[in-house]
Amino acid sequence: MQIHLAPMEGVVNARMRALLASAGGIDRCITEFVRVTNQLLPPRVFHRLCPELQHDGKTPSGVPVYVQLLGSEPLPMADNAARAAELGALGVDLNFGCPAKCVNRHRGGSVLLDEPELIHNIVGEIRAALPKHCPLTVKIRLGYRDRSRFLDVVAAIVDGGAQQLTVHARTRDDGYTPPAHWHEIAPAGERFAIPIVANGEIWSPTDAEKCLNDSGCNDIMLGRGILSRPDLALSIKAAQAGDGYQDKDWQQIFPMVRELFQDSLINCAPRHVGGPVKQWLGYLRRHYPEAAGLFEEIKRLRAPQDLQAALLDRQQAA
Repeated sequence: MQIHLAPMEGVVNARMRALLASAGGIDRCITEFVRVTNQLLPPRVFHRLCPELQHDGKTPSGVPVYVQLLGSEPLPMADNAARAAELGALGVDLNFGCPAKCVNRHRGGSVLLDEPELIHNIVGEIRAALPKHCPLTVKIRLGYRDRSRFLDVVAAIVDGGAQQLTVHARTRDDGYTPPAHWHEIAPAGERFAIPIVANGEIWSPTDAEKCLNDSGCNDIMLGRGILSRPDLALSIKAAQAGDGYQDKDWQQIFPMVRELFQDSLINCAPRHVGGPVKQWLGYLRRHYPEAAGLFEEIKRLRAPQDLQAALLDRQQAA
């Protein structure tokens, strides 16, 4: 079983990919999307969203990173996919799943799930433009408004030449409201030979087992679940293998929070230093009560020195 890290826009950037991949259990990461309109983007755009390109396309712990593209124009998408490969991308992923209204209004993401013919053209043009050794993968939802064209979309992706498909088991209109409908992925696996990765609402090893059974998939993608519990991939793999695993406690997770803050001190403007840590604590508090307490303590702090003092106090208390 492979476990992939979801490309969550505005959350899972290179810093977060490095941290979560270092915790173990992740087999592949995907970048936040590179927005493609009607032109070939300069290399600096790819390097900004995927700095791993300058390090053999891998995180510091050696996990491969695929570059994700989002757009609706087949030829510019193909040109930019080829550029990503030239710059060293280990794979290219296509985003037909983003539910954000601002993205959908500009003909990107999940709105294209009502246009399987266009999806076929985009996938086909990109596959033709990429070198044969460069994998092309696709991420979708079950549909836009409803699920009526799900199998048509999968057929378009398969016929276009993609090597793998990830399905978030909800429609765009479902948003992130539970449950994820893993069983609705299964017909695609029964009909098409393409490997399918199941995604959505996986918070525990028990969820992962049910997801695999319901979807018929062999692999999964984790998003909010692993942000809430950084060792979730390790825990899932241990459960699948029948091995014993002791979940990491807050004392083992807190150094990762400190590491993110130190990175923010270096790379963020002073007024934004606290943003990444507060955002991550918002996820971590789902699983760790200590994270909830820390979030309440620092949520109104703005000055870097105040934030640093609060984190240092917590470290000394631990």
